[in-house]
Amino acid sequence: MDKKRLSLLFLVLFLWSSSMNLTLGSTSKEVDALLKWKASLKTPNNSAFYSWTIDLPAAKSINSSENSPCNWFGVFCNTEKSVITINLTNSGLQGTLHQFSFSSFSNLSSLNLSSNELYSAIPPEIINLSKLVFLDLTDNKFSGKIPPGIGNLTNLKTLFLTKNQLSGSIPQELRNLKSLSQLSLDSNNLSGLIPPSLGDLTNLTLLALSTNNLSGPIPQELGNLKSILYLFLNANKLNGSIPFSFSGLRKLRMLCLHRNQLSGSVPQEIENLLELTSLDLDTNQFSGYLPENLCKSGVLRGFSAFDNHFIGPIPKYFRNCTTLYKLRIQGNRFLGNITEVFGVYPNLSYIDISRNKFYGEISQDWKQSKNLTVMKMADNNITGTIPSEIGSLKQLAELDLSSNNLVGLIPKQLGNLTSLLNMRLNDNQLSGGIPSEFMSLTNLNHLDLSSNNLNNSIPGFFGVFLRANYVNLSSNKFSQEIPVQFGNLVHLSQLDLSYNSLEGEIPWQMSKMQSLESLNLSHNSLSGSIPTTFDGMLGLLNIDISYNKLHGPVPNITVFRTAPKEALEGNMGLCANFGSLEPCPGSSRIEPNPALIAVPVVGAYLLIVVVCLIAIVIGRKYKTKSNEEEEEEERDENQDGEVVFSVLNYDRRKLYKEIIRATNNFDPRFFIGEGGCGRVYKAKLSLPNTDIVAVKKLHSPAEGQRRLIGKELLNEIRALVEIRHRNIVKFYGFCLHKRESFLVYEYVERGSLGSMLRSEEGAKELDWDKRVKIVRGVAHALDYMHHGCSIPIVHRDISSNNVLVDSEFEARVSDFGTAKLLNPDSSNWTSLAGTFGYVAPELAYTMKISEKCDVYSFGVLALEVMMGKQPGDFISTLYASSSLELENKQKLVMKIMQVLDQRPQPPLPNLEIQLTTIATLVISCLQYDPNSRPPMNIISKILSTQSIIHL
Repeated sequence: MDKKRLSLLFLVLFLWSSSMNLTLGSTSKEVDALLKWKASLKTPNNSAFYSWTIDLPAAKSINSSENSPCNWFGVFCNTEKSVITINLTNSGLQGTLHQFSFSSFSNLSSLNLSSNELYSAIPPEIINLSKLVFLDLTDNKFSGKIPPGIGNLTNLKTLFLTKNQLSGSIPQELRNLKSLSQLSLDSNNLSGLIPPSLGDLTNLTLLALSTNNLSGPIPQELGNLKSILYLFLNANKLNGSIPFSFSGLRKLRMLCLHRNQLSGSVPQEIENLLELTSLDLDTNQFSGYLPENLCKSGVLRGFSAFDNHFIGPIPKYFRNCTTLYKLRIQGNRFLGNITEVFGVYPNLSYIDISRNKFYGEISQDWKQSKNLTVMKMADNNITGTIPSEIGSLKQLAELDLSSNNLVGLIPKQLGNLTSLLNMRLNDNQLSGGIPSEFMSLTNLNHLDLSSNNLNNSIPGFFGVFLRANYVNLSSNKFSQEIPVQFGNLVHLSQLDLSYNSLEGEIPWQMSKMQSLESLNLSHNSLSGSIPTTFDGMLGLLNIDISYNKLHGPVPNITVFRTAPKEALEGNMGLCANFGSLEPCPGSSRIEPNPALIAVPVVGAYLLIVVVCLIAIVIGRKYKTKSNEEEEEEERDENQDGEVVFSVLNYDRRKLYKEIIRATNNFDPRFFIGEGGCGRVYKAKLSLPNTDIVAVKKLHSPAEGQRRLIGKELLNEIRALVEIRHRNIVKFYGFCLHKRESFLVYEYVERGSLGSMLRSEEGAKELDWDKRVKIVRGVAHALDYMHHGCSIPIVHRDISSNNVLVDSEFEARVSDFGTAKLLNPDSSNWTSLAGTFGYVAPELAYTMKISEKCDVYSFGVLALEVMMGKQPGDFISTLYASSSLELENKQKLVMKIMQVLDQRPQPPLPNLEIQLTTIATLVISCLQYDPNSRPPMNIISKILSTQSIIHL
């Protein structure tokens, strides 16, 4: 072979070996970088990061493909085995990006680290990701300023930094991202002006800057964003007026400007935005008239302008705007005849026109708005009667017609509104009695019929309103006695029966309302003495019994001792050994006959104790203990008769005494909630390395009941103690004592998901991003319980009341009082447990428990989060067999999407996709046949990857 050919051969070999070294070196560099970053992080024990390892023998081989990161969890490569995508969304990562070697990933085009617990600053070295197209750091705890160098990542099309703690101003350098299609910086602490240079990003379809501290006027230059579809500037401190240039945003679909300090009139030209489906202007200082032809395009779905200074009539096109889904214009000075200005809205779910100057009568045509869930027309000048046709609105959850001039009877047809949670008809001129059909309104939480001309007696069926929190019947003409059935309303916090003509004695059964905080019985004709059982109403904060015919001793409890003189005056002869009342010469109080109440009370008492103790120890059947087991339990019991299993690592007696001290012996001031087996108290412990805990005090255990706990049951309690998951409330310990027995849990700041959904403010705070996060968290918790524990655990009572929400809006599954370990060597039969409405249908005809029972309950919960209320009868329309066609499934998904809760702002496009995914899962979870329901590990995976899979 001649020298020339030999030289050429050496050159080829040299180039080949160089390229091989370059490829292998690049892969090795990426491996080293990822492993170094992993070492700096805290990851969950059950994390998929177990795949992030290298095989040392293979590492010595020239072919190191076995050590390529391409097979690692969340890492994706191109054909040259170089990393192009890292997707670690919702992976439980805790740490920083300071050890992340950005320069090692020259081909990285997509980086998704959303929904983790990453913190500290975003390193400026991120500028080295020159090929980056997609960057999502949403829902972490990043702080500091946005690195200006991001403006050099000119290939970026998507930049999501939402829901962090970023501060400072928006960098001017972002103007260089000419390819950017989506920019979301909302829910941070950004301040300063909105840079006019953002108007240079003409490819933007989404710009989200909401929920920051941005100030100053809205730049006219944003009118240059001709491709924009979604513009969110709400919840800032913006002032000035809406730029006239916005009239040129002809593709705009959603414009959110609410909760700012904007003023002036709305430009008339806004009506020319023919693609606009949602316009939110509420909570500003806008004035003048609305654009006359708003909604002339016929596509407007949501319009919100409440709490401004608008005047005059509402736009004429609103009468025929049949696409309307939400209309909120309360708190302005709009006027007009409601019969003429409003039409028929087949899609309308939410309407609030309260606190305006509307007049006329309520039309019967409202019966055609079959999807209405909220109907508020309070504080106007509306006259006439309440149309009986409103009773056909079966989806209605809230009806507020208060503070008008309505007359006539309350239509009995309103009793058909079985989904109703809140009814306010107060401050009108209604007459007659309360219809007997109201006994069907068992979901009522808030009922206000005060300040009318209602008469007759208060019906005894009020005792069916077991979920009621507020009842006001004051300032009417009710007569006869107070129904004893009020004692059934154990969740009632406020009761006002004042200014009526009620007679007879105060029923002693009212003392059973242990959640009652405010009671007003003043200005009636009540007689007799205050029942002695009122001594136990320690939760009462306010009471007024003035101007009746009461006499005898006043209970010596705080609410009476601190009551103002005016709250007790005007009676015949009340006495007390405190305050300004005359001293009592002797007790003359009438006691309830013990013989009449002892048997049922004691029987119920014992039943509750036994059921709750069995629930707490996970519902396993008691097995007769051997002598060896008896001896072991004796060793777990101290001389005070106390059994404690605690992971707080404190002496059991010391821990017991500390909890009694921290709750002041379970004083009502520390009461925060109630479950089926006991009341929950907040306790701040003074022991080292401890903080606030939640203590569930069990309902009065009887002496000797600790003997019900066998070795097998104690082992199951110990198993629950071992549960450690981000989305499961920590169980610290259990105490069975001859005086008090209780469970000790982690304290979760925001309380239950159910209470947040039932609260108007809480529901608004739960935006769609937070709701998706909560559903995902519950799925992860159940996945861990079903598939991540050595012995699978079925919760059996997944409901919105048993899902707590922490300060970061992370879901925490709680209340394992009915949980059950699935023993592979057992038949796993069980007694019926769970919350009505969430229980899987198969448990109605079989007592065989499986993970699929939790899957069904999860489906109900997810649907409740989407609808904002307990689905109830809506679920019956979603039952589907395993042979259900895909086309019909899609129709059911669309049906769910049409009943989304209207209290939060409409979801962004990416969130709407995720909600569609959840709706698809709901259809599958609610399958009648448990075998057709997907397992929780599949559900959890789908929600993590945010993909739509038709199961």
